[in-house]
Amino acid sequence: QVQLVESGGGLVQAGGSLRLSCAASTRIFSVLAMGWFRQAPGKEREFVSGINWSGVSILYTDSVKGRFTISRDNAKNTVYLQMNSLKPEDTAVYYCAAAHTIGVPAIREYNYWGQGTQVTVSS
Repeated sequence: QVQLVESGGGLVQAGGSLRLSCAASTRIFSVLAMGWFRQAPGKEREFVSGINWSGVSILYTDSVKGRFTISRDNAKNTVYLQMNSLKPEDTAVYYCAAAHTIGVPAIREYNYWGQGTQVTVSS
């Protein structure tokens, strides 16, 4: 069983930055692919970024490219999402997810989910 706990959300002004963290309680973190998703009020959950077990393969949704950076520290069982140049449209609950895949997973392949952390960007 993999438990994921997100942290680092909060209220920030447009143009500001936040770093989200996702701590995983599992011995197999280093072989899991990890991802970040978000869900805004009234909208479906959407993929934000994913990273494979080694950190070599990374994907971003187009709307965050150049602003967000995903990374992982396998020694700390933690994946991060550095979010810069935040916009009001980035406001959402951000979820961490994990998958048993070699590459960056497709959305349907994520097996484990955290409870989410709220990010609010004011204009």
